[in-house]
Amino acid sequence: MKLFSSLAIGVIILFSTSCGSGNTSEGEQYSGTIEPAGITSYQYGTHRLETTDNFYALKSDIVDLGQYEGQKVSITATKIEGYPVDGGPVYLNVTKVKSN
Repeated sequence: MKLFSSLAIGVIILFSTSCGSGNTSEGEQYSGTIEPAGITSYQYGTHRLETTDNFYALKSDIVDLGQYEGQKVSITATKIEGYPVDGGPVYLNVTKVKSN
């Protein structure tokens, strides 16, 4: 019985760590200023997030990014597979925005 309990606990721990690992479903945190994308050479994203040392192309099906133009924000976003292209920035799909 002790062996079964130990085995069951081990399986539960294994599933909880493997299901909880990787931040892909919830996304990663980024901070900076949201600006409209404007005319770009890479031609993707409706907005961009400008950080102190980088910038990212943004899109969102959930959040109206236009409401945050010119504001310093923290966003939760996932990287969109297949990007960057044509020397452009990393492309992020924004799921949450919080004004700073």
